[in-house]
Amino acid sequence: MSKRNSAASKTAARERLRLERERQAKKAKVKRQVIVACSVVAVLAAAGGIGYAVVQANKPSYWSGLKDATVVAPANTTGTKGTTVVIGKSTAKKTLKEYEDPRCPVCAQFEQTVGSTVKKDLDDGKFKIQYIGGTFIDNHDDGVGSKNALSALGAALNVSPDAFVEYKTALYSTKWHPEETTDKFKDDSYLIKVADTVSALKGNTKFQNAVKKGTYDAWAMAMSKTFDTNKDGVTGTPSFVMDGKTLTADSQGNPPMTVADFTRVVDAALKG
Repeated sequence: MSKRNSAASKTAARERLRLERERQAKKAKVKRQVIVACSVVAVLAAAGGIGYAVVQANKPSYWSGLKDATVVAPANTTGTKGTTVVIGKSTAKKTLKEYEDPRCPVCAQFEQTVGSTVKKDLDDGKFKIQYIGGTFIDNHDDGVGSKNALSALGAALNVSPDAFVEYKTALYSTKWHPEETTDKFKDDSYLIKVADTVSALKGNTKFQNAVKKGTYDAWAMAMSKTFDTNKDGVTGTPSFVMDGKTLTADSQGNPPMTVADFTRVVDAALKG
């Protein structure tokens, strides 16, 4: 009895050992398969991630993508894509072209010093102004503030020419115009905050929605292209042109930056 029990026990032990080896072998095989599968997924994911990154790196920026977009032109504009913006009384005989960039610090200086004189001249019908907005300062720091502010100016122009003029004055004011190195105009909330200082724009939901939705973003790019391809030879801001001639305050070609210089060169151009 004891021998038979001993033999049976050994046989059972060997069977248990065999089954355990088979179980461990199957477990190891499954583990290898999981590792291989995960490695394949990781490689594909990495490849996909690299591919996605490459696509994103080569994808044009939002603003660049608007160059060929359909333009929604603001009211109170004419010309191709609504890029002709003329402000002033229709009875004024001559038109002064005014080239500006919203982020331009020298434009801000001009507006703060001479802006009220320009406004009075417009109200008096001394001349009309054709506004041409540029965005070249954005190129210096990969900013978007000039473009965004120009779009907001389009939204103001859609309200009225007076709202456009008053908003432009506010944007260039000492209180609201940022340093050239600070791209505050990129923020819609900041542009709306400035607009709330203009009576026609304060709490104006239509204006605010146009700014937030970028209704006139494509128009801003079209206007910027008008600046870049101008036939007046203008490359900087502010610049003033009447009857095809750039108005300068001195022999170095500097723009008129004082009331006296501005009045002098404009009066001479009006007579010429």
